[in-house]
Amino acid sequence: MRATNAKSHKDLADNLVVAASILDRMKGLLGKQTMGAGEGVWLKPCMGIHTIGMKFPIDAVFLDKENTVVAINRNLQPNHMTTLHFDASSVLELPAGAADTTSTEVGDKLEFS
Repeated sequence: MRATNAKSHKDLADNLVVAASILDRMKGLLGKQTMGAGEGVWLKPCMGIHTIGMKFPIDAVFLDKENTVVAINRNLQPNHMTTLHFDASSVLELPAGAADTTSTEVGDKLEFS
């Protein structure tokens, strides 16, 4: 699956895995040693995440039901937690720097294909 910023027309991920079951969401990126450019995990439903036990930083992009960005945690380091975003319904976990590289900001709409 691909996630694209509709405003900048840049791909946040072209190898996006959907984690919709409770087990897939609990696992997320745990156990991975790295995450390459273009990779990502889409946790849904989700309003907050942690990076406890992870080995690398990530960008966390929080989306509402219309896939509009409501919050971004850039360069979230291992062993941290985000705040809960009650207006979010899902979260993209992406390589650190992906939000900046794609010029993604709060208010941008993402498209999935």
